[in-house]
Amino acid sequence: MTAITDRQPPAPGTAPHARRTLSAGRGRLQKHALKLLTWIVFAFLLVKLIPSLKQALGSLEHVSWEWVLGALVLEVLSEFGYVTSWRSINDPDHRLGRDSHGVSNGTHAAWAQLGGGMVVPGGSLASIGVGAWILHRFGMAPKTIAERQFNLSFLNTGVDALALVVLGTALASGLLPGAHNLLLTLMPAAVAAAGITAAMFVAPRAAKYSKRLESSHPKLASSITSLADAVAATRQIVFHRDRRQSLVGALAYLGFDALVLWTAFFAIHAHTVPPFAVVVMAYIIGALGGSIPLPAGIGAVGGIAGMLILYGVARNAAIGAVLLYEAVGLVVPLIGGGIAYLILRRQFGPMRTQEKARERTR
Repeated sequence: MTAITDRQPPAPGTAPHARRTLSAGRGRLQKHALKLLTWIVFAFLLVKLIPSLKQALGSLEHVSWEWVLGALVLEVLSEFGYVTSWRSINDPDHRLGRDSHGVSNGTHAAWAQLGGGMVVPGGSLASIGVGAWILHRFGMAPKTIAERQFNLSFLNTGVDALALVVLGTALASGLLPGAHNLLLTLMPAAVAAAGITAAMFVAPRAAKYSKRLESSHPKLASSITSLADAVAATRQIVFHRDRRQSLVGALAYLGFDALVLWTAFFAIHAHTVPPFAVVVMAYIIGALGGSIPLPAGIGAVGGIAGMLILYGVARNAAIGAVLLYEAVGLVVPLIGGGIAYLILRRQFGPMRTQEKARERTR
Protein backbone atom coordinates (compact mmCIF):
# COMPACT_ATOMS: atom_id res chain seq x y z
CA MET A 1 0.00 0.00 0.00
CA THR A 2 1.10 3.48 -0.69
CA ALA A 3 1.18 5.80 2.31
CA ILE A 4 -1.22 8.69 2.00
CA THR A 5 -0.09 12.04 3.30
CA ASP A 6 -1.61 15.53 3.35
CA ARG A 7 1.70 17.20 2.58
CA GLN A 8 1.88 18.76 -0.86
CA PRO A 9 5.04 19.79 -2.69
CA PRO A 10 5.70 23.52 -2.52
CA ALA A 11 4.47 25.54 -5.45
CA PRO A 12 7.08 27.03 -7.77
CA GLY A 13 8.39 30.32 -6.45
CA THR A 14 7.13 29.70 -2.91
CA ALA A 15 10.58 29.31 -1.36
CA PRO A 16 11.97 32.67 -2.55
CA HIS A 17 8.76 34.39 -1.47
CA ALA A 18 8.98 32.74 1.95
CA ARG A 19 12.59 33.85 2.33
CA ARG A 20 11.67 37.42 1.46
CA THR A 21 8.78 37.32 3.95
CA LEU A 22 11.01 35.93 6.68
CA SER A 23 13.69 38.51 5.91
CA ALA A 24 11.16 41.35 6.09
CA GLY A 25 9.74 39.96 9.32
CA ARG A 26 13.22 39.67 10.82
CA GLY A 27 13.95 43.28 9.87
CA ARG A 28 10.74 44.47 11.56
CA LEU A 29 11.50 42.43 14.67
CA GLN A 30 15.01 43.88 14.87
CA LYS A 31 13.62 47.40 14.47
CA HIS A 32 11.05 46.86 17.21
CA ALA A 33 13.64 45.22 19.46
CA LEU A 34 15.96 48.22 19.05
CA LYS A 35 13.10 50.60 19.82
CA LEU A 36 12.17 48.55 22.88
CA LEU A 37 15.78 48.58 24.09
CA THR A 38 15.90 52.35 23.65
CA TRP A 39 12.77 52.81 25.72
CA ILE A 40 14.09 50.45 28.42
CA VAL A 41 17.29 52.50 28.70
CA PHE A 42 15.26 55.71 28.86
CA ALA A 43 12.94 54.24 31.52
CA PHE A 44 15.97 53.10 33.54
CA LEU A 45 17.46 56.59 33.46
CA LEU A 46 14.10 58.10 34.37
CA VAL A 47 13.67 55.78 37.36
CA LYS A 48 17.19 56.58 38.53
CA LEU A 49 16.61 60.31 38.24
CA ILE A 50 13.09 60.54 39.71
CA PRO A 51 14.14 60.16 43.39
CA SER A 52 16.22 63.35 43.10
CA LEU A 53 13.75 65.21 40.90
CA LYS A 54 11.92 66.83 43.82
CA GLN A 55 15.16 68.07 45.40
CA ALA A 56 16.37 69.28 41.99
CA LEU A 57 13.18 71.23 41.42
CA GLY A 58 13.67 72.75 44.86
CA SER A 59 17.00 74.17 43.70
CA LEU A 60 15.16 76.07 40.96
CA GLU A 61 13.17 78.01 43.57
CA HIS A 62 16.26 80.03 44.47
CA VAL A 63 17.56 80.51 40.96
CA SER A 64 19.58 83.63 40.19
CA TRP A 65 17.65 85.52 37.51
CA GLU A 66 20.73 87.44 36.42
CA TRP A 67 22.30 84.17 35.34
CA VAL A 68 19.03 83.08 33.70
CA LEU A 69 18.99 86.28 31.66
CA GLY A 70 22.58 85.59 30.64
CA ALA A 71 21.57 82.05 29.63
CA LEU A 72 18.76 83.43 27.47
CA VAL A 73 21.20 85.75 25.70
CA LEU A 74 23.61 82.85 25.12
CA GLU A 75 20.77 80.71 23.73
CA VAL A 76 19.80 83.45 21.30
CA LEU A 77 23.43 83.64 20.13
CA SER A 78 23.47 79.84 19.73
CA GLU A 79 20.33 79.90 17.59
CA PHE A 80 21.74 82.70 15.45
CA GLY A 81 24.75 80.47 14.86
CA TYR A 82 22.37 77.79 13.57
CA VAL A 83 20.59 80.36 11.40
CA THR A 84 23.93 81.41 9.92
CA SER A 85 24.80 77.83 8.98
CA TRP A 86 21.28 77.19 7.71
CA ARG A 87 21.31 80.18 5.38
CA SER A 88 24.84 79.49 4.14
CA ILE A 89 23.95 75.90 3.24
CA ASN A 90 20.25 75.98 2.29
CA ASP A 91 20.11 79.41 0.68
CA PRO A 92 23.64 80.31 -0.47
CA ASP A 93 22.36 82.32 -3.43
CA HIS A 94 19.65 84.18 -1.45
CA ARG A 95 16.95 82.84 -3.74
CA LEU A 96 14.34 82.57 -1.00
CA GLY A 97 13.94 86.33 -1.16
CA ARG A 98 13.09 88.81 1.59
CA ASP A 99 9.97 89.87 3.42
CA SER A 100 8.37 93.32 3.33
CA HIS A 101 10.82 94.55 5.99
CA GLY A 102 13.89 93.41 4.07
CA VAL A 103 14.65 90.42 6.33
CA SER A 104 15.76 87.28 4.52
CA ASN A 105 13.12 84.56 4.24
CA GLY A 106 15.99 82.14 4.87
CA THR A 107 16.30 83.59 8.39
CA HIS A 108 12.60 83.03 9.01
CA ALA A 109 12.77 79.50 7.60
CA ALA A 110 15.74 78.60 9.81
CA TRP A 111 13.98 79.88 12.93
CA ALA A 112 10.80 78.05 11.95
CA GLN A 113 12.79 74.84 11.56
CA LEU A 114 14.26 75.31 15.03
CA GLY A 115 10.82 75.89 16.54
CA GLY A 116 9.27 72.98 14.67
CA GLY A 117 11.94 70.62 15.96
CA MET A 118 10.86 71.49 19.52
CA VAL A 119 7.21 70.63 18.91
CA VAL A 120 7.33 67.60 16.62
CA PRO A 121 8.59 64.34 18.24
CA GLY A 122 11.75 62.91 16.72
CA GLY A 123 14.58 65.21 17.72
CA SER A 124 16.90 66.32 14.91
CA LEU A 125 15.08 64.15 12.35
CA ALA A 126 11.86 66.02 13.08
CA SER A 127 13.70 69.32 12.63
CA ILE A 128 15.00 68.15 9.25
CA GLY A 129 11.46 67.18 8.24
CA VAL A 130 10.11 70.61 9.16
CA GLY A 131 12.91 72.31 7.25
CA ALA A 132 12.31 70.12 4.19
CA TRP A 133 8.62 70.98 4.25
CA ILE A 134 9.37 74.70 4.41
CA LEU A 135 11.88 74.55 1.55
CA HIS A 136 9.42 72.51 -0.52
CA ARG A 137 6.83 75.24 -0.04
CA PHE A 138 9.36 77.70 -1.43
CA GLY A 139 9.59 75.55 -4.56
CA MET A 140 13.00 73.96 -4.00
CA ALA A 141 13.59 70.62 -5.76
CA PRO A 142 13.37 67.54 -3.46
CA LYS A 143 16.86 66.35 -4.41
CA THR A 144 18.36 69.75 -3.57
CA ILE A 145 16.43 69.84 -0.28
CA ALA A 146 17.73 66.40 0.71
CA GLU A 147 21.34 67.27 -0.11
CA ARG A 148 21.31 70.58 1.74
CA GLN A 149 19.43 69.32 4.80
CA PHE A 150 21.76 66.31 5.08
CA ASN A 151 24.71 68.67 4.63
CA LEU A 152 23.52 70.83 7.53
CA SER A 153 22.93 67.77 9.70
CA PHE A 154 26.33 66.26 8.88
CA LEU A 155 28.05 69.59 9.59
CA ASN A 156 26.54 69.85 13.08
CA THR A 157 27.28 66.17 13.74
CA GLY A 158 30.85 66.61 12.50
CA VAL A 159 31.43 69.61 14.77
CA ASP A 160 30.12 67.57 17.73
CA ALA A 161 32.44 64.70 16.81
CA LEU A 162 35.46 67.00 16.48
CA ALA A 163 34.67 68.50 19.88
CA LEU A 164 34.59 65.00 21.40
CA VAL A 165 37.94 64.17 19.83
CA VAL A 166 39.66 67.37 21.01
CA LEU A 167 38.15 67.61 24.48
CA GLY A 168 38.20 63.87 25.17
CA THR A 169 41.89 63.65 24.29
CA ALA A 170 42.71 66.76 26.32
CA LEU A 171 40.86 65.44 29.38
CA ALA A 172 42.44 61.98 29.10
CA SER A 173 45.93 63.48 28.87
CA GLY A 174 45.36 65.91 31.74
CA LEU A 175 45.68 69.04 29.61
CA LEU A 176 42.24 70.14 30.79
CA PRO A 177 40.85 69.83 34.32
CA GLY A 178 38.02 67.40 34.90
CA ALA A 179 37.33 63.69 34.53
CA HIS A 180 40.29 61.51 33.50
CA ASN A 181 38.48 58.15 33.27
CA LEU A 182 39.49 56.75 29.88
CA LEU A 183 36.04 55.21 29.37
CA LEU A 184 34.51 58.68 29.61
CA THR A 185 37.22 60.63 27.80
CA LEU A 186 39.42 58.67 25.44
CA MET A 187 36.79 56.12 24.36
CA PRO A 188 34.25 58.74 23.16
CA ALA A 189 37.11 60.53 21.40
CA ALA A 190 38.18 57.31 19.68
CA VAL A 191 34.61 56.46 18.62
CA ALA A 192 34.11 59.97 17.23
CA ALA A 193 37.43 59.86 15.37
CA ALA A 194 36.53 56.46 13.90
CA GLY A 195 33.16 57.81 12.77
CA ILE A 196 34.75 60.80 11.05
CA THR A 197 37.33 58.59 9.33
CA ALA A 198 34.69 56.10 8.19
CA ALA A 199 32.49 58.85 6.75
CA MET A 200 35.38 60.36 4.82
CA PHE A 201 36.48 56.93 3.55
CA VAL A 202 33.08 55.53 2.64
CA ALA A 203 31.50 58.59 0.99
CA PRO A 204 33.57 58.59 -2.28
CA ARG A 205 33.04 54.84 -2.71
CA ALA A 206 29.33 55.15 -1.95
CA ALA A 207 28.98 57.71 -4.75
CA LYS A 208 30.55 55.27 -7.24
CA TYR A 209 28.38 52.42 -5.96
CA SER A 210 25.20 54.48 -6.38
CA LYS A 211 25.92 54.92 -10.09
CA ARG A 212 25.77 51.14 -10.56
CA LEU A 213 22.38 51.07 -8.85
CA GLU A 214 20.76 53.82 -10.93
CA SER A 215 19.22 51.44 -13.46
CA SER A 216 17.92 48.80 -11.05
CA HIS A 217 17.22 50.82 -7.88
CA PRO A 218 16.97 54.52 -8.80
CA LYS A 219 15.46 55.67 -5.46
CA LEU A 220 18.12 53.89 -3.41
CA ALA A 221 20.84 55.25 -5.69
CA SER A 222 19.46 58.78 -5.28
CA SER A 223 19.48 58.45 -1.47
CA ILE A 224 23.06 57.14 -1.42
CA THR A 225 24.16 59.94 -3.74
CA SER A 226 22.55 62.58 -1.52
CA LEU A 227 24.30 61.21 1.57
CA ALA A 228 27.66 60.99 -0.21
CA ASP A 229 27.31 64.52 -1.58
CA ALA A 230 26.41 65.81 1.89
CA VAL A 231 29.57 64.28 3.38
CA ALA A 232 31.68 65.72 0.55
CA ALA A 233 30.11 69.16 1.00
CA THR A 234 30.74 69.02 4.75
CA ARG A 235 34.39 68.19 4.12
CA GLN A 236 34.62 71.18 1.78
CA ILE A 237 33.12 73.45 4.43
CA VAL A 238 35.68 72.34 7.01
CA PHE A 239 38.77 72.53 4.80
CA HIS A 240 38.00 75.43 2.43
CA ARG A 241 37.94 79.06 3.51
CA ASP A 242 35.20 80.13 1.11
CA ARG A 243 32.67 78.05 3.06
CA ARG A 244 33.87 78.87 6.59
CA GLN A 245 30.75 80.90 7.41
CA SER A 246 28.83 77.65 7.78
CA LEU A 247 31.52 76.21 10.05
CA VAL A 248 31.62 79.34 12.24
CA GLY A 249 27.85 79.16 12.60
CA ALA A 250 27.96 75.48 13.60
CA LEU A 251 30.69 76.16 16.17
CA ALA A 252 28.65 79.02 17.63
CA TYR A 253 25.56 76.82 17.72
CA LEU A 254 27.38 74.17 19.78
CA GLY A 255 29.57 76.44 21.90
CA PHE A 256 26.92 78.92 23.05
CA ASP A 257 24.41 76.14 23.70
CA ALA A 258 26.92 74.31 25.90
CA LEU A 259 27.59 77.62 27.68
CA VAL A 260 23.87 77.80 28.49
CA LEU A 261 24.14 74.46 30.30
CA TRP A 262 27.30 75.56 32.11
CA THR A 263 25.66 78.86 33.10
CA ALA A 264 22.71 76.92 34.53
CA PHE A 265 24.97 75.55 37.30
CA PHE A 266 25.79 79.10 38.39
CA ALA A 267 22.13 80.06 38.19
CA ILE A 268 21.04 77.32 40.62
CA HIS A 269 23.98 78.06 42.95
CA ALA A 270 25.54 74.61 42.60
CA HIS A 271 28.12 73.93 45.30
CA THR A 272 30.59 72.63 42.71
CA VAL A 273 30.45 73.75 39.09
CA PRO A 274 31.91 71.13 36.72
CA PRO A 275 34.66 72.19 34.27
CA PHE A 276 33.39 73.44 30.93
CA ALA A 277 35.08 70.58 29.03
CA VAL A 278 33.19 68.02 31.13
CA VAL A 279 29.92 69.86 30.51
CA VAL A 280 30.52 69.81 26.75
CA MET A 281 31.36 66.08 26.74
CA ALA A 282 28.25 65.20 28.78
CA TYR A 283 26.16 67.55 26.66
CA ILE A 284 27.16 66.03 23.32
CA ILE A 285 26.93 62.39 24.41
CA GLY A 286 23.78 62.83 26.47
CA ALA A 287 22.02 64.79 23.74
CA LEU A 288 21.82 61.53 21.76
CA GLY A 289 18.80 60.83 23.96
CA GLY A 290 17.05 63.54 22.00
CA SER A 291 16.73 61.10 19.10
CA ILE A 292 14.04 59.27 21.10
CA PRO A 293 10.73 60.34 19.49
CA LEU A 294 9.54 62.56 22.34
CA PRO A 295 8.52 66.23 22.04
CA ALA A 296 10.52 69.16 23.42
CA GLY A 297 13.73 67.12 23.69
CA ILE A 298 12.55 65.25 26.79
CA GLY A 299 14.84 62.34 25.91
CA ALA A 300 17.83 64.67 26.02
CA VAL A 301 16.98 65.66 29.62
CA GLY A 302 17.58 62.15 30.93
CA GLY A 303 20.56 61.62 28.64
CA ILE A 304 22.47 64.79 29.55
CA ALA A 305 21.66 64.57 33.27
CA GLY A 306 22.68 60.91 33.33
CA MET A 307 25.99 61.65 31.62
CA LEU A 308 26.75 64.54 33.98
CA ILE A 309 26.21 62.19 36.92
CA LEU A 310 28.55 59.65 35.33
CA TYR A 311 31.17 62.40 35.04
CA GLY A 312 30.93 62.93 38.81
CA VAL A 313 28.52 65.86 39.02
CA ALA A 314 26.19 65.85 42.04
CA ARG A 315 22.84 64.35 41.13
CA ASN A 316 20.62 67.23 42.32
CA ALA A 317 22.84 69.83 40.67
CA ALA A 318 22.95 67.87 37.40
CA ILE A 319 19.17 67.46 37.18
CA GLY A 320 18.45 71.04 38.25
CA ALA A 321 20.91 72.50 35.73
CA VAL A 322 19.61 70.34 32.88
CA LEU A 323 15.99 71.24 33.64
CA LEU A 324 16.86 74.94 33.58
CA TYR A 325 18.91 74.46 30.40
CA GLU A 326 16.03 72.65 28.70
CA ALA A 327 13.59 75.38 29.74
CA VAL A 328 15.79 78.07 28.19
CA GLY A 329 16.42 75.91 25.11
CA LEU A 330 12.67 75.41 24.71
CA VAL A 331 11.49 78.99 25.20
CA VAL A 332 13.86 80.71 22.76
CA PRO A 333 13.26 78.48 19.69
CA LEU A 334 9.50 78.29 20.34
CA ILE A 335 9.10 82.06 20.52
CA GLY A 336 11.50 82.78 17.66
CA GLY A 337 10.22 79.90 15.56
CA GLY A 338 6.57 80.81 16.19
CA ILE A 339 7.10 84.40 15.10
CA ALA A 340 9.05 83.25 12.03
CA TYR A 341 6.34 80.75 11.10
CA LEU A 342 3.62 83.42 11.27
CA ILE A 343 5.71 85.62 8.98
CA LEU A 344 6.23 82.75 6.54
CA ARG A 345 2.50 82.01 6.45
CA ARG A 346 2.08 85.32 4.67
CA GLN A 347 4.48 84.08 2.01
CA PHE A 348 2.78 80.70 1.51
CA GLY A 349 -0.55 82.10 0.29
CA PRO A 350 0.86 83.89 -2.75
CA MET A 351 3.14 80.93 -3.42
CA ARG A 352 0.19 78.54 -3.67
CA THR A 353 -1.52 80.92 -6.04
CA GLN A 354 1.59 81.05 -8.24
CA GLU A 355 1.82 77.25 -8.30
CA LYS A 356 -1.82 76.95 -9.39
CA ALA A 357 -1.24 79.59 -12.07
CA ARG A 358 1.70 77.61 -13.42
CA GLU A 359 -0.39 74.43 -13.52
CA ARG A 360 -3.16 76.20 -15.47
CA THR A 361 -0.69 77.43 -18.09
CA ARG A 362 0.67 73.94 -18.75
